[in-house]
Amino acid sequence: MTPVRTLFCASLAASLCLSACDGPASGPIEVSAIGGSPRLANPNLEPLDPPSALLTEALAQGLVRFDAAGEIEPALAQSWIVSDDGLRYTFRLRRAQWTGGGRVTAQQVAARLRAAVSRASRNPLKPALGAIDEIVAMTDEVLEISLHGPRPNFLQLLAAPELAIIHNNQGTGPYRLGEGEAPALRLTLPRPEDEEASDEAPDILLRGERTAAAIARFAAGRTALVLGGTAGDLPILRAAEAPERLVFDPVAGLFGLAFAAREGPLADPAVRRALAMAVDRDGLAAALDVPRLRVHASLVPPGVQDLPNPAAPDWAASPLPMRREAAARAIVELGLEAPLRVRVAMPAGLGYRLVFAHVRRDWRLIGVDAVAVGRAEPADLRFVDEVAPANLASWYLRHFSCEASLVCDAAADQALLAARTARRPAERAAHLANADRILTGLTPFIALSAPVRWSLASPRLTGFRPNPFARHSAVNLIAERE
Repeated sequence: MTPVRTLFCASLAASLCLSACDGPASGPIEVSAIGGSPRLANPNLEPLDPPSALLTEALAQGLVRFDAAGEIEPALAQSWIVSDDGLRYTFRLRRAQWTGGGRVTAQQVAARLRAAVSRASRNPLKPALGAIDEIVAMTDEVLEISLHGPRPNFLQLLAAPELAIIHNNQGTGPYRLGEGEAPALRLTLPRPEDEEASDEAPDILLRGERTAAAIARFAAGRTALVLGGTAGDLPILRAAEAPERLVFDPVAGLFGLAFAAREGPLADPAVRRALAMAVDRDGLAAALDVPRLRVHASLVPPGVQDLPNPAAPDWAASPLPMRREAAARAIVELGLEAPLRVRVAMPAGLGYRLVFAHVRRDWRLIGVDAVAVGRAEPADLRFVDEVAPANLASWYLRHFSCEASLVCDAAADQALLAARTARRPAERAAHLANADRILTGLTPFIALSAPVRWSLASPRLTGFRPNPFARHSAVNLIAERE
């Protein structure tokens, strides 16, 4: 019996009593996040998977955070002021203590943020933070961040768990680590000794585990929330007959194939263009079967605030049969003695296999053979599945700068640099549009659709909301009572 069929049988048995999915109405909230064991990690040194991201923002909040709907609210900073020209953000810190003791100072916070943008940092947000000119502690309670140019939605970047404030491996809460119930971690909100525990702020029991185990636990009513689901997990979710508690976040980001070859046939923009135009994006979206999944062929999805009308490839309005005919001609014109063969590095996951199968089928129709390889193996293309941390066109375009991509153009880099230092929004928008136009003609990336992020949430979680960043903080799981 195959693993998927085994999972299906087990999940079918669990689904016979789906009322258990609601879980207990009181006591700790059990959360299963898809990934490894949760730990307070340093985002400047290593990426955060969903369990560690939730733990990090619970134990080590940033200056601000997202509320349940994806809007900015105070966190370590109790208030902030933005200068009229948009170049200075002044934050006043609330009175806070490190978990190990000692008062939090603006000097410590500023040092942490400077480390995130330092030359040695491997923080995934570092390219998007290049607009920062200076981070200075004005007093023990006040710090100022100066920008080279005004940046829309800058606070959205500061709300990401990758910019959580950690000092000597300690955070500022709001949660603290309690005594664990292995393999789960218990997160507690400190309360005054004379205050009775309130159901509005229950403890969190957080565990990281594989998708199948998380779904089965939810179906059995043993967990109230499953976080971190991606397109790679969709077949498991479907096989498990997921209950009506399934929620898809309306995220934007990069979901497609980045070219990773500087030489050979793929060094030719016409060949890259042929591969991009041959893909049936609507057919792929139908196969994924995600409600309201947006497909697009542009590098930046339509509607991003500082580039609402991105450049579309010159073939985007053509019917699919016409596109495939033109793509097949471009491959024939290479004059190869054998079919063009490309290696595609794909992440693990049955859903990603489905994506690859559709792309491989489409490419076979134009005379191209594709083979999937592991993410650590040499490849001609690499699959990218990233949620945008902010509504910023520059986040997308900087993935294809010469520092980040083998397929790039120095003129686009210059346009991005000019956009970074532009003092007027219209000037910045013009430079971003120029970079977008250059890169679109270059075809460094085959955009397919928006990423897929899903959760399973019990009705007990009255504060849980789908949001554009797929961020579901522990502090927002239970709505406050009026």
